[in-house]
Amino acid sequence: MAILGTRFRDFDIEREMLPDVELVSGPGSSRAEIVEVAGGAAVILAGAAPRFDRQTLEDLGATAIVRLGVGVDSVDLEAARSLGMTVAYVPDYGTETVALHTVSLLLASIRRLKLADRRTWSGSWGVDALRPLHLPSSLTAGIVGFGRIGRRVAVMLTGLGFRRFLVADPMVEETDVSQALPAGIARLVTLDELLAGSDVVTLHAPTSGGGYLIGARELAQMKEDSALVNTARGGLIDTGALVRALAVGRPAVAALDVYENEPPDTSSLESVADRLLLTPHMSWYTVETEDDLRRKAAAEAGRILSGEPPLHPVVSPMTAVR
Repeated sequence: MAILGTRFRDFDIEREMLPDVELVSGPGSSRAEIVEVAGGAAVILAGAAPRFDRQTLEDLGATAIVRLGVGVDSVDLEAARSLGMTVAYVPDYGTETVALHTVSLLLASIRRLKLADRRTWSGSWGVDALRPLHLPSSLTAGIVGFGRIGRRVAVMLTGLGFRRFLVADPMVEETDVSQALPAGIARLVTLDELLAGSDVVTLHAPTSGGGYLIGARELAQMKEDSALVNTARGGLIDTGALVRALAVGRPAVAALDVYENEPPDTSSLESVADRLLLTPHMSWYTVETEDDLRRKAAAEAGRILSGEPPLHPVVSPMTAVR
C-alpha cells in the first residue's frame, strides 16, 4: 500500500491497523513521483496534493484510491470507472473542527480583528477605522451548502447570538432547514437572494466543474459591509474577482482557508491585505481529527484489501465500465 501527499509525522496508525501490509510513501507532487512510489501498489491512500489524471491512473495499475479527506476532485473519476478501479473517501470526519475554524474566521471578520491587530502594532488607537461593528443578533448569516458542516456552523452561530439565517443548497428542502435550526429564524433561498441579503456569507459547497460559484457577478451582489468566509474549496471563488471586489468594498472583508492554488501566491493579494484573513488550509486539523481521519481511511483500505466493499465508495468496480 502506498501513502502519498500527507503531512503526517509518522505512519504508526496505519502500521497498527494494517500490520501485515507493506507500506511505501512519498510526496506525490508529480506524475513521475506518484508512479515511482506507488506503481504496483494495490491501494493508495492519497492526501490533497497528488493529482490522478487518466494517464497517471493507467501507469499506476492500482486497484483502489482512498482519499484522505472529503474531496475527490483530485481524481479523474471517469477514468477510474473505465479502468475498473475503486475510489473511496472519508466524508464523516472533521465536521466539528472545520465548523469551529469557520466560526473563528467569521467572528474575526465581523470584529475586523486582522485590521485591529495591524493598526495596534503600528501605534494606531481607537475604533474609528474599524467602524461599523455589529452584534451577531443584528446580522444575517448566509450558509451556502447545508450538509454536515454547514448545519454545524449554523447551530454554532445560534449559540453566539445569530437569529437570522439564509440557506442556499439545491439538495435540501425547507424541512431540512427547519429541523436543524429553531423555528422561524432561517429561510431556504437562491444563491442570489442569499448574497444580496446576508451580512456574512460562509461557503460549504462542493465544486461543480462548471466554473466558479462566486465570481464577479456574485460578489457585486454582496452588501458593502459584508464578510465572506471560505473553508470549503478554493475553486469556489474567482480569486482575481475577489481581489477586485474587496478593493471596492463588496465584500468588506474575506477570510480564506482554501485557495485555487495551494500554497497561494500572496503577492497577488497584497493590495487588499488589510481586508483579507488567510490561514494555511488548516480548518480540518486537530490532533483528534487527524487521528480519526487516518483510522477511517486505513479501515477503508483494509476492507478493500480483504475483498470487501468500502463504506464510502465514489467509484467501485460494480459501477465501472470496462
